Amino acid sequence: MADKPHFLPVVPTGRFLQHTLLVRLKRETGLRELSPVHRIDRDTAGLVLFSTQRATRGAYQALFRDRTVTKAYEAVAPFRSDITFPREHQSRMQECPEQFFRMQEVPGLPNSQTHMEIIETQGGFARYLLKPITGKRHQLRVHMTSLGLPLVGDRFYPVVNDAPEGDWSNPLQLLARSLEFDDPVTGELRQFESLRSLRPLGDFIG
Repeated sequence: MADKPHFLPVVPTGRFLQHTLLVRLKRETGLRELSPVHRIDRDTAGLVLFSTQRATRGAYQALFRDRTVTKAYEAVAPFRSDITFPREHQSRMQECPEQFFRMQEVPGLPNSQTHMEIIETQGGFARYLLKPITGKRHQLRVHMTSLGLPLVGDRFYPVVNDAPEGDWSNPLQLLARSLEFDDPVTGELRQFESLRSLRPLGDFIG
């Protein structure tokens, strides 16, 4: 299990070929077969499960495909007293036709679902607990934005606001906080918690 910082891609992509979590871990461990079982966004910090053996990799990938992993994220976004929590948010998501790197909600049968709770509030902001049932790209970011609660530091939603290259001063306030699953190889219950944290709510007030 790796605990990824903000701004680091999980795997090589686009202009990020060497500066990735996978490349770093392979260099540090010497494990040539190391491979991520799932992925989180470059902008998101937190837990990423890796497989060290090709022979058992499929069993761990099946956990995510079959939705038998309990995932919990923490996020900071505006607080609105007119929206009731806890709540279940379901919608149909698809890629934006003119901006392939963004997702959007559209009419139709839901293909995404997130459980949402409030952990704490301060001023006009709140810390949220988000539990994705499905795993669509940018799901948590799109679901929160659709409620009028865009995540602090989000450079894609509700509008594209890309920071200059190398500007790490305003990271997306989204953390993959915990993973829990029954190990498909040993049968043991596995529980992992990120050691990273998001910024205090007081930082965004005033």
